[in-house]
Amino acid sequence: MPVTTPAARAAAPPKPLPDAATALPQDFGALLRQDPEIGSILLAEAGRQSSTLQLVAAENFTSPAVLAALGSPLANKYAEGYPGARHHGGCEQADAAERVAVRRAMELFGAEHANVQSHSGSSAVLAAYAALLRPGDTVLAMGLPYGGHLTHGAPGNFSGRWFEFVGYGVDPDSGLIDYAQVRALARARRPKAIVCGSISYPRHPDYEQFRDIADEAGAYLIADAAHPMGLIAGGAAPSPVPYADVVCATTHKVLRGPRGGMILCGVELAERIDRAVFPFTQGGAQMHTVAAKAVAFGEAATPGFAVYAHRVVAHARVLAAALEAEGFEVTTGGTDTHIVVADPEPLGVDGRTARERLMAAGMVLDTCALPYGDARGIRLGTAAVTTQGMDEDDMARIAELFGAAVREEGDPGALRAEVRGLAERNPPYPG
Repeated sequence: MPVTTPAARAAAPPKPLPDAATALPQDFGALLRQDPEIGSILLAEAGRQSSTLQLVAAENFTSPAVLAALGSPLANKYAEGYPGARHHGGCEQADAAERVAVRRAMELFGAEHANVQSHSGSSAVLAAYAALLRPGDTVLAMGLPYGGHLTHGAPGNFSGRWFEFVGYGVDPDSGLIDYAQVRALARARRPKAIVCGSISYPRHPDYEQFRDIADEAGAYLIADAAHPMGLIAGGAAPSPVPYADVVCATTHKVLRGPRGGMILCGVELAERIDRAVFPFTQGGAQMHTVAAKAVAFGEAATPGFAVYAHRVVAHARVLAAALEAEGFEVTTGGTDTHIVVADPEPLGVDGRTARERLMAAGMVLDTCALPYGDARGIRLGTAAVTTQGMDEDDMARIAELFGAAVREEGDPGALRAEVRGLAERNPPYPG
């Protein structure tokens, strides 16, 4: 595969998205005959996904090729270790698949080393901590009330139990990361590592400034790029790779791969990262998932994916502006990514109530902490609806449907029917 930059891919002539006009590879009929209990559940889930709007920021629709790899014979293969150094026989094709996945990840993100075995984004972060830290070390990360992930110091998570986390926050007026506070905390606490990344911060982190703060404190810089990694692949978001010591990510979300994780780093940390994944935190890799990751990396290297990534951001910006017009308060005043976080309080309801009303209308999304007080807002993303081929006019209409649902305006049946129609006109798997 030739090495190309995201900018070059974005400038190239667009091609059809890899999942366009191709049906699901699964034979639900055969599954229903063999195991009607599970078959009916999966068929119902396929119906749910195709008749409602999937606006969960962490979700997307993988291509049929990714799904085919997940259901491939590699699901049967045990392959503890790494290519050329497995603990089981018969790993020739498993080795080949993992080498392709590693090569494609390195080329796609411009990294010196990639580990593609992590079972999830959380296990990737766990391995990064295991490689760089020891129990009791101090870590500086975004505070949980401001959008920090569970692995950024939640008391019930391994991170909060094993390490001393210090949380930084955002400016109360702008909602943007308070870098002066980050620097002051780093100077005062001298953390062993600084983590930049969030599950609900809709703006790009300033990786260069984080690098400068980490260097001043003598700390490692870990970028938890689970959410923006697909945008980074498509050239629609800045990359942390040139600045962070370790980059942890998921392979689903905007990247449209299978559910799983990966880690990128420089050659000087490669062996420590690999040993932290296996044998320290995991056993055998899920080789069918590794193969599916390779497929997703290959798809993300196409010009069509770069077009898609930029559309995701454009759609999120339209949606954010339209939600403001409907009376929602959008945090940070907008978005740079696929994520929009909004407070429905100006409409007279809290985040949980808003989510329930939206779910009843067929619009599926999350709640999240808001960067002030104890209130919860709604978090939504545009990755899945963009994969379905929806456009900016659809985003504006979705915002109007949001307003109607939250305010409980009009006929609920008619609202649900319009949402269903919008979803069914844009099926995730045509045919």
